[in-house]
Amino acid sequence: MRDQFGRSIEYLRISVTDRCNFRCVYCMPESGMAWLPKLQILSYEEITEVVRQLAPLGLRRLRITGGEPTVRPDLPTLIRALRAVPGIEDIALSTNGVKLPQMAHALRDAGLDRVNMSSDSLRPERIAEIARRTLAFDPIAAATAATEAGLDPVKINVVVIRGANDDEVEDFAALTVNRPWHVRFIELMPVGDLASTEFARVVPSDEVLARVAARHGALEPADGPSRGNGPARYLRIPGAKGTIGVITPLSHTYCDTCNRVRLTADGRLRTCLYGDHEVNLRDPLRAGAPLAPLFEKALAEKPREHELLKLRVGGLKALSEVGG
Repeated sequence: MRDQFGRSIEYLRISVTDRCNFRCVYCMPESGMAWLPKLQILSYEEITEVVRQLAPLGLRRLRITGGEPTVRPDLPTLIRALRAVPGIEDIALSTNGVKLPQMAHALRDAGLDRVNMSSDSLRPERIAEIARRTLAFDPIAAATAATEAGLDPVKINVVVIRGANDDEVEDFAALTVNRPWHVRFIELMPVGDLASTEFARVVPSDEVLARVAARHGALEPADGPSRGNGPARYLRIPGAKGTIGVITPLSHTYCDTCNRVRLTADGRLRTCLYGDHEVNLRDPLRAGAPLAPLFEKALAEKPREHELLKLRVGGLKALSEVGG
């Protein structure tokens, strides 16, 4: 599957819910969202059918997202069904990690390969401040549970916000020294209803890496995890078991290597997170129409690059609607 610019598209991010148990300052309005009615959300059987129809076209990698995917009941059932689709080689999960200690083994047994866990602080009071929720959450314990369950690689995503958590980048980097984890620092993306967020709060990745090097010594280039689909650039503290990555949607765009499309919880195929283009797959699916022609047409219309620098997020109010 190739888009109009020759990029190979083999990776689908699947949002299974628009709901979340956090209200992170960069992801969702504090008041929350008007949740989708249940009838509009794709069932697990419908999600599996979308994947079943697209896999013969070259779809190989899946990522389960939300909102927060672990708040949807019986998530292992979906993982198990997707694992059974011929052609699917890799299934990952993006999560805030709150439920990982309880769910990691069940998810791995169902066929989940790996996990990306968001954690914007290692301090409980800061987690509560950024997430706008007070939950019993220990990010190190959650990542440890994922590792012990056999999920590999384990990636920890940190959205760096000046004045909120940027003084912790050195501590996050230190987690990679004795653990085989991959800590990725993500530039803040002020979009949607949150576009009023000042660009002054964005910490460029070059600054993040300079801070880490000042504490831990000169960083070495690294290949990063052996399995992955993302746009991160990886480095390593000398002798460390894990790696440090940076994801740079603002300072260094990576659209030329984009290999993904997104399926929203209500069945819209979005070809670019920060664009307007999307295709309704839910209604044709429920009407029994084949999806392959729609998918091929969508790829032919996938834009060359995102419009994040224009502070656009394609008609969405928040990143939580499509899993970020």
